[in-house]
Amino acid sequence: MSRIILCSVIIVLFHLVGLYGFLTPAFEELFIKLVPFHLLLMLLLMILTVNDKSNDLIKFAIVIYLAGFFIEVIGVNTGWIFGNYTYGTALGAKLWATPLLIGVNWLILVYCTGVFLHYFNLKSKLIFSALGAGILLGMDFLIEPVAIRFDYWSWYGGIIPIQNYLGWYIFSFILFLFFSGLNFRKKNNAAIVLLFAQFGFFLILNLWAF
Repeated sequence: MSRIILCSVIIVLFHLVGLYGFLTPAFEELFIKLVPFHLLLMLLLMILTVNDKSNDLIKFAIVIYLAGFFIEVIGVNTGWIFGNYTYGTALGAKLWATPLLIGVNWLILVYCTGVFLHYFNLKSKLIFSALGAGILLGMDFLIEPVAIRFDYWSWYGGIIPIQNYLGWYIFSFILFLFFSGLNFRKKNNAAIVLLFAQFGFFLILNLWAF
């Protein structure tokens, strides 16, 4: 069995087990505590399947992580970017009221989406970035109810502002412009499996849990 297939199987299994845990009241608290470990496992699986050690890939990973983390630091402490929100405990340890793993979440989302779009061989970086940002915006629509329900984060007044979705789209667009300008291996079937597993995970939770 190839590394790609093995990691893809692990991705699917862990998302299925996660669904069971989140949808079973007796296990809900335990699975919320396991969220940071799940994110780190998905990151490890991407590292194992990326098959590239170029400087551009390292640059991509560092810049996206730091950009994702610090945009959230600014956002959560000022309300200027996404609106007024606070992080709960589900995403683990925090620095400046921001989970350290939120940058990992941005990194995984941008990488998996970028790899998926790369298969379409789009010539225009602007179209590539617009579609990538659109996919992440769709993901955010699915994530928000789950995040609020399971204490990832919460919004002041319990209302998600339009500003959040605008902020997600604009920031994501910039990240995909950066992605499209780098020269590293952008073929990874396991990343596409992870992207669809995440979509399926959050879609099912939205349909069954609310």
